[in-house]
Amino acid sequence: MAIPGVTVANFLRTALNAKRKSNGGGKAIGIPEFRKLMTQKMQLLQLDSAFATRYLNDGFSGGEKKRVEILQMAILNPEFAILDETDSGLDIDALRIVSEGVNALTGPNLGVLVITHYQRILNYIKPQFVHVLVSGKFAVSGGPELALQLEEKGYDWVREAAVGK
Repeated sequence: MAIPGVTVANFLRTALNAKRKSNGGGKAIGIPEFRKLMTQKMQLLQLDSAFATRYLNDGFSGGEKKRVEILQMAILNPEFAILDETDSGLDIDALRIVSEGVNALTGPNLGVLVITHYQRILNYIKPQFVHVLVSGKFAVSGGPELALQLEEKGYDWVREAAVGK
């Protein structure tokens, strides 16, 4: 959703300070410290520094919105993130950049659940586990090879297996 009048920087600094406050009354981040943090994270995601002064999602392309979502994840530093169809609407370059950002952020302090219908994002973000849901239940689970198998065979065999359970 576009929010005219609220810059990306203002939104993210406010969100970060709210998170700090809710996690035990942490001290608010000052503007110079926040600018340094934001500059680091924007460089990681190959975002032009002008993004900081743009109004949130106002006139953003699909790829720009996705990169700002990953920037939000980078700045707020959650323990766990759910990325629901992050690859939707991204061109090849934006997909690569967003994926590189996710890979750089994922680790022992950040778990990521990627929800997708397509293999292409998994060419960049290597999953540890792949689960396929059918009617809200796990129908099949496996490693990264399962995603390749799905790409090759489609979903029919999974649906058939789910009916047999």
